[in-house]
Amino acid sequence: MRYKYCPECGHKLTERPAGDEGNVPYCERCEKLWFDTFPSCSIVLVANEYDEIALLRQSYMSDRYTSFVSGYITPGENAEQTAIREAGEEIGIIPDTVDYAGTYWFEKQGLLMHGFITRVKKQPLTLSSEVDWADWVPAEEVIKTIFPDSPGNAAFAIYMKFMEEYYGGRK
Repeated sequence: MRYKYCPECGHKLTERPAGDEGNVPYCERCEKLWFDTFPSCSIVLVANEYDEIALLRQSYMSDRYTSFVSGYITPGENAEQTAIREAGEEIGIIPDTVDYAGTYWFEKQGLLMHGFITRVKKQPLTLSSEVDWADWVPAEEVIKTIFPDSPGNAAFAIYMKFMEEYYGGRK
């Protein structure tokens, strides 16, 4: 989001040079620069010891494709905490740790996605009200139902990373 008015005092912002960043919205009353902001979320591929991946479908996102656990980062959380919290909320599994799998810019929503992979012991999935369906799916079958590869598709990129690094490249 590009600010036009100061979020603190409501004064109309002007442009002010900010080093290498170029011109940035500036509040003369508050004497504060307001850099562009955008939402961030975490997305986590949850795999078990049998090389099965927890896939889920949320109809408000797509009634055709599946994805991994994901959710918006809330103030006070870091991306890893969000990934762990969302796994607990969406499928009832709370990983001990998550491994970093990259960041991805999702242009369609103006969103920065922080990707993670985690390994857990297989257990039943307990779905939140926002998840319509979820199940453990063999890793090699996942490619058939996730969003196809496209710019900014974090799920596809994380899946490919898992297949190469964690699953031993077997496809």
